[in-house]
Amino acid sequence: MSTTILKIKEKATVVLIAFLLSNTVFAVQSNLFKKDKGSDNKTFVTYNGKVVDKDNQTPLVFASISVEGTNIATVTNSEGKFSIKIPKNKLDGKIKILYMGYKNKILPISTLKPDKNNLIELKIVTINLTEISVFPNNPRLLIEKVIENRSKNYHNEPVLMTAFYRETVKRHRKYVGLSEAVVEVYKQSYKSNKKDAVKLYKGRSSRDVEKMDTLLFKLQGGPASSLLLDIIKDPYMILADDVLDSYDYSFANITRVDGELNYVIEFKQSLHVITPLFYGKFYINMESFAISSAFFSLNTDNRAEASAMFVKKKPLGVSVYPTSADYLVKYTEKDGKWYYSYSRGEVAFKVKWKRKLFSSNFTTMVEMAVTDWKKTEDKIFRPSDRIKMNTIMSEKVKGFGDKDFWGEQNIIEPEKSIESAIKKIMKKL
Repeated sequence: MSTTILKIKEKATVVLIAFLLSNTVFAVQSNLFKKDKGSDNKTFVTYNGKVVDKDNQTPLVFASISVEGTNIATVTNSEGKFSIKIPKNKLDGKIKILYMGYKNKILPISTLKPDKNNLIELKIVTINLTEISVFPNNPRLLIEKVIENRSKNYHNEPVLMTAFYRETVKRHRKYVGLSEAVVEVYKQSYKSNKKDAVKLYKGRSSRDVEKMDTLLFKLQGGPASSLLLDIIKDPYMILADDVLDSYDYSFANITRVDGELNYVIEFKQSLHVITPLFYGKFYINMESFAISSAFFSLNTDNRAEASAMFVKKKPLGVSVYPTSADYLVKYTEKDGKWYYSYSRGEVAFKVKWKRKLFSSNFTTMVEMAVTDWKKTEDKIFRPSDRIKMNTIMSEKVKGFGDKDFWGEQNIIEPEKSIESAIKKIMKKL
């Protein structure tokens, strides 16, 4: 899905396919920057908070936060924290918080405190067996139903989305690369085989968060790599017709997502399949048979096979292989249609030089959250404006000098470690 390049000081290069197994990568154009409105002219109010389990105060990771009656949205980070900017003309509305397996919470925006840490507690939902009329005897038939209903469940007209994108590279626990961007996404109809397109609105990057000794990772692909995690639009090696027989399916549970019952179906590659495939869970809406979210990982048990899928070329004397590859994609429903809303991919690599005693561990991550969207009759972006192939995000956007860089655009609240890295960058500048 996205490509990672490691540059060695001796000018040797290792090229890895880091996110789904595709050579498709895209560029960003730095001439699309626009100026934000000055802070004195703010047309929005910022609300910060944390979403937790009411009983044990555990942070709820990647919970959805939205403004009712609009398409303004964001997600909590891996610490359960969020930040959302709401236009002043929407402040009399309500904010909705949802997390799978928990009861939705709807709050008047007026009850939240601007620029304060608002604590939002959610309760686990209990499900009565009397609510469930049908248990899946054959989970495979549910997956086939998902595919059969794809054109009915997911939007069948182009949609123009605004999204926030972040990519990071860590060597052990230290960040060695960090890029962020607000992009426009031209999301094609799910009936169409045409590829989605991405255009840069604004971005910033740093590759000097922490010094490295031997290697330098660069992620190729940028925001488009996150879009390829949309398994409904790009079934690839999970939901494509010719791979369904390569998986075993089992019924795991029933839960609620946004107040509606969902089947939880587990899948893993069959024992007779040698090529590394995926394992994980689908959350399938019981009424519409739409996938509301999916968590999946690449089977990396066979190191040689997994490396062959990721590594395109490498210098002599070094071995590079993935130790884990985990993915998440979420969809949101509105007026009976489902829309891509969030995706995340995290791949860990081990790098070992033959003549060195210790190995290095690297972790690459990309995530994208849709923060607003609308149906559109406009044509797809001009080729000259689109994020193109084989360009590295960190080389095309710079920044981090302006604390109000994002202006009125919604972003994913940075985790403490990322926030600390950003502060270090700005301090150096």
